[in-house]
Amino acid sequence: MANRLAQATSPYLLQHADNPVDWWTWSEEAFEEARRRDVPVLLSVGYSSCHWCHVMAHESFEDRATADEMNAHFVSVKVDREERPDVDAVYMEAVQAATGQGGWPMTVFLTPDAEPFYFGTYFPPEPRHGMPSFRQVLDGVRQAWEERRDEVGEVAGKITRDLAGRELSVGGDEVPGEQELAQALLGLTREYDPQRGGFGGAPKFPPSMVIEFLLRHHARTGAEGALQMAADTCERMARGGIYDQLGGGFARYSVDRDWVVPHFEKMLYDNALLCRVYAHLWRSTGSELARRVALETADFMVRELRTPEGGFASALDADSEEVVSPEERHQKDGGGRREGGTGRHVEGAYYVWTPEQLREVLGDADADLAARYFGVTEEGTFEEGASVLQLPQRDEVFDAARIDGIRERLLAARDRRPAPGRDDKVVAAWNGLAVAALAETGAYFDRPDLVEAAVAAGDLLVRVHLDEQARIARTSKDGQVGANAGVLEDYADVAEGFLALASVTGEGVWLDFAGLLVDHVLARFRDTESGALYDTASDAERLIRRPQDPTDNATPSGWTAAAGALLGYAAHTGSEPHRTAAERALGVVKALGPRVPRFIGWGLAVAEAVLDGPREVAVVGRGADDPATAQLHRTALLGTAPGAVVALGTEGGDEFPLLADRPLVDGAPAAYVCRNFTCDAPTTDPVRLRTTLGGRA
Repeated sequence: MANRLAQATSPYLLQHADNPVDWWTWSEEAFEEARRRDVPVLLSVGYSSCHWCHVMAHESFEDRATADEMNAHFVSVKVDREERPDVDAVYMEAVQAATGQGGWPMTVFLTPDAEPFYFGTYFPPEPRHGMPSFRQVLDGVRQAWEERRDEVGEVAGKITRDLAGRELSVGGDEVPGEQELAQALLGLTREYDPQRGGFGGAPKFPPSMVIEFLLRHHARTGAEGALQMAADTCERMARGGIYDQLGGGFARYSVDRDWVVPHFEKMLYDNALLCRVYAHLWRSTGSELARRVALETADFMVRELRTPEGGFASALDADSEEVVSPEERHQKDGGGRREGGTGRHVEGAYYVWTPEQLREVLGDADADLAARYFGVTEEGTFEEGASVLQLPQRDEVFDAARIDGIRERLLAARDRRPAPGRDDKVVAAWNGLAVAALAETGAYFDRPDLVEAAVAAGDLLVRVHLDEQARIARTSKDGQVGANAGVLEDYADVAEGFLALASVTGEGVWLDFAGLLVDHVLARFRDTESGALYDTASDAERLIRRPQDPTDNATPSGWTAAAGALLGYAAHTGSEPHRTAAERALGVVKALGPRVPRFIGWGLAVAEAVLDGPREVAVVGRGADDPATAQLHRTALLGTAPGAVVALGTEGGDEFPLLADRPLVDGAPAAYVCRNFTCDAPTTDPVRLRTTLGGRA
């Protein structure tokens, strides 16, 4: 049977459209149906590239007997957490408060008034590892609802009141100063893993936002320890299995402390953030490894995530069809087929290699070389004797041309394997992050194709995601806009992307669009009394709590991303209200930065920009094709001064406010640098500009 999900735009919901479960989408109609039938709501939240979401779907939601029980006693609601981060955030907070942990799939039972009373994540089909089976959970919840309704109501009411009482202390109006940022650095040093890079133990996540803070802190203060932690972490990740050594791009996280075995899903947001981090690391150090990884990651995004409309898809699955060896294939059908799968989906199947598979593709001599170079062993570093490709530190010197040839042949062979599924929906916030990364990477490395890809994604966001009032929609798919309203991170990250495009392209229209978005932040997402920010707009759908979280998760929090975008816009325009709003929003970083620096890295990075000015650079030239103008512009973009903004134009141009009253100097292109209401004398010399803005020769 097809259920109500058949009309959805979310690939995750469409994966459940043929379940025997009578799924509803998150809607008032679903809760009205629960009231009419006097049954609880079963809320199931996940996303399309989530491994355990697929497992639970196969074990329980595709099972007729389980579905019959769900249909008889519950109204079942399916939510894609990437489309509705507000719904996910509110109920995840409840799950974590009640159980001490969270994750996806998330399973929550609600009253018809949307108040939660029982929680969990993945439930197996049979009892195991101390977990009840999903059927046992359904029976227990049904019995409680029918026989102990008063108790259920009390629990639900208490949880809802507790959530409502969790208002944040925003830390006052003051921005973090030298002392708080030094304490944050000290806290990070304590949690740093000097043997392996990164912070904390397993599982290990790429600390993109923290690395951005470390690079900015080094640029502003010269602290060598900050740069060392950033550079060493980036090198260890790039040499590990978390990085795709053949195709570029990063997996979601490493299950071990050594970055060897990834959780194989590849997310747009991780790759956008890491592409930008490695580009910034190269800008600071000139590291050849950082340059290679930034470009390979950018190329991965364009090659494998770009949609026909010019946006970027959300993710590639961790799972794909298990690969059949040539011997097995030959026995089955005489070997006439393309390399095929067994029909069984296995995590990492697309990416891992055995020594035998290397020999099939490369022959004995090159296979032995590849095994040494990529750390492929007979016993394997993953499951069933397979290895994840990595670059172990070795004394041996390798022939670069021969390794390049091996890499090309392995990549071509891998391309013939059954590929992981792709989640094709375009999420506004993550596309904003990709726009910023591709624009800057393209500018740094003279890759106009990457800048063009960033512009095309920006165009899609304007054309499809923005309405006449410049309100942003969270998602689109196949060029069709989704029904869900944008949340704070959408406005903030898209504005960040547009500000990067403005600096790189010299087209002032991107600054104008960024201004429309940050004005929505001021009008609809801010508590004007405290300066605190909310994740949903004042006119958004009312949930049991208005979500509000200043800490980073896999992406910068909407709160601190908005502070950064407000600050960048204020630097471009001189707008006092935007500057003040940014500084007030950073009060929470003053409170949390010294205590939990790993979880507010983007806020710390924005605070570095405030302490540095940020600097305002106007490059006045004779047109983009003029070599002297282009050299000054490039030097400005390569400056390491935290959060610096760059305006490019011609004498008398009105594309950017920073160009006003800025003439050429003796007929030559010139750069004007200001910070904190004071300006340096204009310079026509790129070397002098580099000295002013920081950066390498």
